[in-house]
Amino acid sequence: MSEKTFVAVAKLADLPAGTKIVADADGTEIVLCNTRDTIFAVQNLCSHAHEKLDCGKMKNGWISCPVHGARFDLETGEPMNPPATMAIKTYPVRVTGDTIEVAV
Repeated sequence: MSEKTFVAVAKLADLPAGTKIVADADGTEIVLCNTRDTIFAVQNLCSHAHEKLDCGKMKNGWISCPVHGARFDLETGEPMNPPATMAIKTYPVRVTGDTIEVAV
């Protein structure tokens, strides 16, 4: 089993509490979300409608698809309501100094 490699994707100053941004992690488009005093990283694609999640709402530990309103838990990626039934991919996050790093 190989070690996960963390890559720098953003600065802490780019992601104030209650916001989200799109970032590139070694060619993978992710959404960084700062909610509930935690930074989460998830794939920028709804598992149901295949729409970009960065245009959806994000709060209290979830992000929603802008098309059909499916919500996903940012920690686990699990869908919280229909029409989504499959989880979205989540990625480990760490902060080193003032840099946000994600393992893909």
